[in-house]
Amino acid sequence: AHPETIVANLFKLGTTMRNAACDGIVDAIDAGTPPGRLEHRTGSQPTNVGDASSGTLLGTNLFSNPAFGSASTGVATASAITSDTNADASGTAGYFRIYTGAGGDTAALCQGNTSTSGADLNFDNNVIVAGGVIAISSMTVTVPIS
Repeated sequence: AHPETIVANLFKLGTTMRNAACDGIVDAIDAGTPPGRLEHRTGSQPTNVGDASSGTLLGTNLFSNPAFGSASTGVATASAITSDTNADASGTAGYFRIYTGAGGDTAALCQGNTSTSGADLNFDNNVIVAGGVIAISSMTVTVPIS
């Protein structure tokens, strides 16, 4: 007998599994004290989340505790995210990274691109000015059906 490989091209998750996966992702942010931070950087995001950060750190937002509520239909909504009221540097935000804990943790949990539309994180204006405010009004994490 030969082992068979099954490729799940039409693999779909039920709501219970979507919620569990989504909660697992967002609950990792709460592992630190305070629960987590979101860094904004210039340039393109690194190829892999485990790669060193690149670009200039423009500023940092802090998540609430807990960072997200429980998922419903595969979507978790962030609790209030604290604005950075004194941006570290000026530049165009190209990507973000989310970390557990507010300081000292160098292992990013996830990352995404930043722009003014069609990105993982959209700002009304992604040009950051040193000393300015970086605010995030809402954020969701979604685990799709397939």
